[in-house]
Parts: sequence; C-alpha cells; structure tokens
Amino acid sequence: MVTEQAAQVLVASNRGPLSYTLRDDGALEPKRGGGGLVSGLSAIGPETDAVWVCAALGDGDREAVRRTGGRLDPADTGGQRVRMLDIAPEVYADAYNGVANSTLWFVHHLLYQTPLEPVFGPEFRAQWASYETYNRAFAEALADEAGEGASVLVQDYHLALVPGMLRALRPDLRIGHFSHTPWAPVDYFRLLPDDIARQLLRGILGADRAAFLTRRWADAFTACCAALLGGTGNTRIGVHGLGADADFLRERAHRPDVDERMESLRAQIGGADRKTIVRVDRTELSKNIVRGLLAYRLLLADRPEWRERVVHVAFAYPSRQDLAVYRDYTAEVRRLADEINAEFGTDGWLPVVLHVKDDFARSLAAYRLADVALVNPIRDGMNLVAKEIPVVSEHGCVLVLSREAGAYEELSEDALVVNPYDITATASALHEALTMEPHERAERTKRLAAAATALPPQRWFLDQLDALRA
Repeated sequence: MVTEQAAQVLVASNRGPLSYTLRDDGALEPKRGGGGLVSGLSAIGPETDAVWVCAALGDGDREAVRRTGGRLDPADTGGQRVRMLDIAPEVYADAYNGVANSTLWFVHHLLYQTPLEPVFGPEFRAQWASYETYNRAFAEALADEAGEGASVLVQDYHLALVPGMLRALRPDLRIGHFSHTPWAPVDYFRLLPDDIARQLLRGILGADRAAFLTRRWADAFTACCAALLGGTGNTRIGVHGLGADADFLRERAHRPDVDERMESLRAQIGGADRKTIVRVDRTELSKNIVRGLLAYRLLLADRPEWRERVVHVAFAYPSRQDLAVYRDYTAEVRRLADEINAEFGTDGWLPVVLHVKDDFARSLAAYRLADVALVNPIRDGMNLVAKEIPVVSEHGCVLVLSREAGAYEELSEDALVVNPYDITATASALHEALTMEPHERAERTKRLAAAATALPPQRWFLDQLDALRA
C-alpha cells in the first residue's frame, strides 16, 4: 500500500541521517550525522519529494519511533523526510553483527583466518534468517513510501537482499544498489554457503543498476555473477568514486575548535622542527593499524637519525566494540603504541601520540599538521582519509598509500604506494616521504587534492540518480 505522501526519490541505509539520545528527563535529543549520503541527498533540493529509510540503532532511536510512528519530526531532521524502522533488537543484532559485520564484511575484506573460520552451521543459518527479516522490513517500507515509478537508491552490504525483494513488491520502481565496500574475488566469495552466495547476488541483481566505488570492485562482482549465476542478467553495472567535499572540509578545518586542537597537538608533538606522520582510522580490522605501527617501529630501529625528529600521530577511534575481535584489536593497538614509546621515548619525545576518543575537530587539526599521511589498509572500498588529508594539508603532505585501498585507482600516481603486508617496504616509504623535497611534496599534494575532489558527495549522488533514470 503506497502512502499518501508518496516519494519520488528514496534512499535506504542501515544508519540514517540522525540519531536520538533519550535524556534522563524523558526528552529526546536529536543529533545529525555527516558523511557522503547526508551531503549527497541535500543536492536534490527541497522541490523533489524524497524520503530516507533507515533503522533504529539504539534505545533513543526506538523511543523516537514509538513516539512518531517512525516518521520523524522534520524539525529534528532539517526538513528531510525520514522513516525509521524499529526492527526487533534481537533480529537487528543477528542481521547487523552476525551477518553484515561478522560475515559479509569479513568476506569482502578478506579477513578470515581460514584454518579456523568461517564455520557455517545452525547458528549462522538462524542469523541469516534474521538478515532476511531485516532486509524484508526495508523492502516493505520502501514499497509503502515510493510513488509510481520512483527512484530508489539502496546502500551497502547490510541491504544486499532489498533490491530483489523490492522488485517483487514494486516492479514499477527504478532501483539502484551501491556497494561502499570492496567486493570479494570469486574464490574468496565462495567461502559462503553456495545457496547464500547466490541469494546475495540475486538480491543485488534485483536492481536496475548495481554500482561500486572502483572498477576493480565492479569487475569482482561481475566475475562472481558469471561464476555462480552465469551472468548479471539485465542489471547494469556502474562505478562512482566518491570524493572529498573540499568546500566543507576547508571551511570546517579553520574553525576555532580546530585551531585549539592544533595547539594541543603541537604541544604533544614537541619541537617545532619535528615532522609528523599522521593516520586517522577507526579500529576496524581492515585498516591495518598494527602493521602501520610495526613499520614505524622498524623505521626508528633501522634509521636512528629519525629518533626525536618525528612523531607518529595516530588516531584509532574504537569501532564495533560489541564484537570481541574488535575489542582485542583495539587493545593490541594500544599495547603496541605503549611498547614503542617505552622502547624509544625520551624525556622530551613521545614517539607515538595515540588518541582513541573520536574527535572530528582533532582529526582535521592533524590533517593540517601532517607532513606524511599513512593510509595502509589491508583492503578498503575507497578510504576518504586518503582524499581528505591532501585537501586540508597546509604545507603539503606526502601520502603513503596501500595498493589495496580503492583510492589507489585515483591517487596512485602522486602517492608512495605500498603492499600493506610488507612492513619493511612501508618503513622505507615512510623514510622516503619524510625526506621528500618541499617543492615535490607541495606539487604532489596539489595534484592529489584535485583528484580527491573530482566527484564530491553531491555530484556523486546526482550522477547515480541520473544514471538510474537514464
């Protein structure tokens, strides 16, 4: 049943544009989020009737759904129509943690220790049933909200089954699916049970158009479809390399709170002539923070001339701490940073400045200060940090970049490219970056910034919409 206020443009994602906190006095406090989707959806303008469908993520969100029926107050959303779904907490936990983050994420980022994992038995099958229920809730909500012939953009691996389910409910719709992660090569994708691997592919192929961040990920998806299903059918395949929002970043990076964080960081770094190697990541297993620290330790061990002359400013913001493997990884990052500081530190020099509390203003301050940016993921759909730092850098910044980051396709010519598993080569790249002449560093940064901002979030979103309607 289509609602009276049927929308012509719809976005579906696990996380919506805002979240709620339930205060002690019973009031709900909304907090607006950021990111490419929030910026992108703003590009379609108020004259277009659009709605964003998302899941309630916590107690505050669920209370907001109970009070509003799921259609959030436009005063909280900045005028954006948002439909939030209160999916049963146990179903959500199985779908989000059990399948999306502990299975699909691991497959696409090649993270399994295959002698021991994965193990697909009855427990996984129960979680998969929840994943189906979760996806069905989104498909039904989108079917209710969409006007005749509307355009629907479904986001990411959390909602891989939605296009096929929605197609069955509303064959009149134009449906797109966008993958923000890498896509696994065929042999690794086939770790999944055969029936589930095919179900995932068919789910995405329910879309008119399936899009990816890079050609490499698009080709991997196409290869999986060819191997398991015989092809992609009538679904068109597209590539849209999400870029950095230069105007926003440059304006935000020069607000007073960022200036304050810069002074604090300078005090932690110490001497004015010290160089900085900056990384900003969430402690996701794919970000490769531990090997980055090992490479830095090797740099200090093999090239003692850098002792007391360089500081590694490492921001490792906790992620998915409800999963034990992520808690263990965060603890290992802390342990290794402490070990390096104990091994090499002096009274006037702390080799690693580690921060684990999320602070966007502090991240921007580090971007401005960076002499070297270390972005060495095992595997990453894009990695916007690699694109953001050159945009904000004040004096030029050398990018040491993993060849396994999606950003490699656009930035490799002006970055120092590394194999993320090779800490010896990464340490050598850090040395090369630290010794690069200022003129070359500045010219590389200028070219990196241009490439990084070629497809800003609003254009990225509109290009997908235009391609879907074509």
